[in-house]
Amino acid sequence: MKSAKITVVGAGNVGATAAFMASQKALGDIVLLDIVEGLAEGKALDMAQVKAVYPAGGAVTGTGDWQDATGSDVVIITSGLARRPGMSRDDLLAKNAQIVKSVTEQVVRTSPNAFIIVVSNPLDVMTYVAAKVSGFDKRRVVGMAGALDSARFACFIAQELGVYAGDVRGVLMGGHGDDMVPLPRYTTVAGIPLTELMPAEKIDTLVDRSRKGGIEIVNLLGTSAYYAPAAGAVAMAEAILKNTRQVMSCCAYCDGPYGIHGEFVGVPVMLGSSGVESILELALTETEQAMFEASASHVRELTRKVDAMLA
Repeated sequence: MKSAKITVVGAGNVGATAAFMASQKALGDIVLLDIVEGLAEGKALDMAQVKAVYPAGGAVTGTGDWQDATGSDVVIITSGLARRPGMSRDDLLAKNAQIVKSVTEQVVRTSPNAFIIVVSNPLDVMTYVAAKVSGFDKRRVVGMAGALDSARFACFIAQELGVYAGDVRGVLMGGHGDDMVPLPRYTTVAGIPLTELMPAEKIDTLVDRSRKGGIEIVNLLGTSAYYAPAAGAVAMAEAILKNTRQVMSCCAYCDGPYGIHGEFVGVPVMLGSSGVESILELALTETEQAMFEASASHVRELTRKVDAMLA
């Protein structure tokens, strides 16, 4: 059976971590690609040597040549500027739109049947750019945001309750940013609704921290997070390659669900061999729906801006 091929574009913190995680999970042959001479090659060589200590199948190749990415099954795009203290995700819009456009054109040329997972910020709009430029079936283009945001929410809940983090299933919707929409009613701990385990005031505190989870790390590190974002992207790739039909929140194309028409925004989806197999439409309260629409409106505003830039 032919091994899957996963190309990770960008050998910075997020990209290198994603390549390493995918390699150690033996998801297939990994290609780490970067325009900086020697960067991808050096990191890939280091990862390959780890296999002698912790054996795992699949080759790891570092390169600056897009021909080495030919025939990829999944392409994870991490390229672009990272946030620095004082910057919002939106501040990255113009530069990263051009980078994601250029990368996507290469994906189309070398791997026309690939699934694209976008990690670059601002996430929802960069996912839109990849879909527009590629012309791929929109089920094959998704953004890694909800997986990260849900993980942050779940982490904070587990720390507060002192429980195993794997028992917490956080549910979030909307754009990746300060106006994301965590849904405590649908968030559970070993199947128990969070609202049964924690007072509303404490939940509100954790919701606020989750919304600001990215900048909290930026302020501590001086740059964007990378372990959890990489883990989210690899989990999505695994769901697609192994057809697990796992339900997770991610940035997906909506045309009807939740009253959104023709836009990419964070929603709970089922991921499998077709990419986005389906969007799960939850019953939202009026307040939740209003928050979701406000978040989607912000994404829409940025999408219009990037359309003008790419025209």
